[in-house]
Amino acid sequence: MKFSSQEEYGLRCLLQLARSGPETSMTIAEISEAERLSQAYVAKLLRILRLSGLVESARGQEGGYTLARPVGEIILSDVLAALGGRFYKPGFCDHFSGTEETCTHTFSCSIRPLWRRVQTAIDSVLGTTTLADLLDPEAATPEHAALTLRPSLIPRESIGITSS
Repeated sequence: MKFSSQEEYGLRCLLQLARSGPETSMTIAEISEAERLSQAYVAKLLRILRLSGLVESARGQEGGYTLARPVGEIILSDVLAALGGRFYKPGFCDHFSGTEETCTHTFSCSIRPLWRRVQTAIDSVLGTTTLADLLDPEAATPEHAALTLRPSLIPRESIGITSS
């Protein structure tokens, strides 16, 4: 399973806007420089985000892009749906690429329920995580909190400690 670069960098562009504050706008050039992306790519991403109602744009000397809603109201499932879509779509099996007209496993598929469960888990996380949560990375993941409270859970090799 992979997320596309469009989803990754679109989310990063939103985070740049979130970090700049609610009353501050950023230009395509500023976001491009901060993320080390081409201006054309940032413009493409911001257009998608604007058409999805996640950012607003203003022209002129004081123009640029701002978030359309407060960071606590921008849910990641909405962001990723705008930028790329879902991992598993209900109509996935409607596009069978085999040699027959329909999949041999249409009525007895043991894999499709797995993809549905994976999508449900993804929806659960993304549907309850906001852009505000990403601004505080330590609060965003329960796993990180567990490691912070119990450092013995961190593999020694990952922090440069080796057995002698």
